[in-house]
Amino acid sequence: MEVGPMQNFIYFVGDEERKECIVVDPAWNVDAILKQGEKDGMKIVGAFITHGHPDHVNGVEKLIEKTDCKIYVQKKEKDWLGWKWAGLNPLQNGDVVEIGKVKIQVIHTPGHTPGSQCLLVENSLISGDTLFINSCGRIDLPGSSPEEMYHSLESLKKLQDQVLLFPGHNYADRVSSSMGSEKKNNPYLQFSSLRDFLRAMMG
Repeated sequence: MEVGPMQNFIYFVGDEERKECIVVDPAWNVDAILKQGEKDGMKIVGAFITHGHPDHVNGVEKLIEKTDCKIYVQKKEKDWLGWKWAGLNPLQNGDVVEIGKVKIQVIHTPGHTPGSQCLLVENSLISGDTLFINSCGRIDLPGSSPEEMYHSLESLKKLQDQVLLFPGHNYADRVSSSMGSEKKNNPYLQFSSLRDFLRAMMG
């Protein structure tokens, strides 16, 4: 679902047999998130945070109050922002969280923020603000790092072409893409060296 003035995408990932799901980046309209979960017949048992910018987390506290769910965040993001929410579960690169039979693999992708993370769910990548369709996240904000963004993008380029991409914002003419298409068309995935990437990004 799309919410908020920043055109955020919020994703639900869950097990249909178990009727449980997690929400990715709960923000802006928690009541709408809860209604969507109810409409889908799913109990919200957790929330994944791709990164800690307010437009992705401003609904977390209300979601905790309403559902008492677990909050999954990359450890470096937790430490950077000093979060102390109830039910907070810090994650590391490569960790796997299971919702019923559904496995969610964590990929630490610093660059936009120190603890940005993407979520690989079977053949789908939820990329937050690391990778957009034909673009990538900003690297001129507090906690950003052009060098780390380059290496994070390089790591995502190793994913198979058929993996579907679901970004954190609606910034393109379509809501999803594939890694094959992004490897071919995304200008930020075309650099052959860190030096060339930095030269282009830093002007």
